[in-house]
Amino acid sequence: MTEKMENLFRKLSTSPFRSRFHLTDIDRKYIREKGMAVIRQHAEDFITKRLAPAEPSHDGRQTPMRGHPVFIAQHATATCCRQCLFKWHHIQPHIPLSETQQIYIVDIIMCWIEKENGAC
Repeated sequence: MTEKMENLFRKLSTSPFRSRFHLTDIDRKYIREKGMAVIRQHAEDFITKRLAPAEPSHDGRQTPMRGHPVFIAQHATATCCRQCLFKWHHIQPHIPLSETQQIYIVDIIMCWIEKENGAC
């Protein structure tokens, strides 16, 4: 994990809202069954469709609070909407996300998921 990510996770851990999110046993089972490569593909797809546009549909409400490990990770890492991306990651709203920004977001999500499973 990079120093930047360590600092981010340290800051996120001080937020009562962000720090309350954790994977459930059902989430962990799903991850085991699908594998991390598939989970990463899901994260990439969710970010591309729900977050990358300059004006995402239903921004601020596009990420469910449960139903998929990536959704949980998005709330835990403040990568759930453009407003949170701006507040926590300083990624400007109203501009499409670059490929580099999308990779950064997916990397954060995946690192959080791996941390929840004892890795990263």
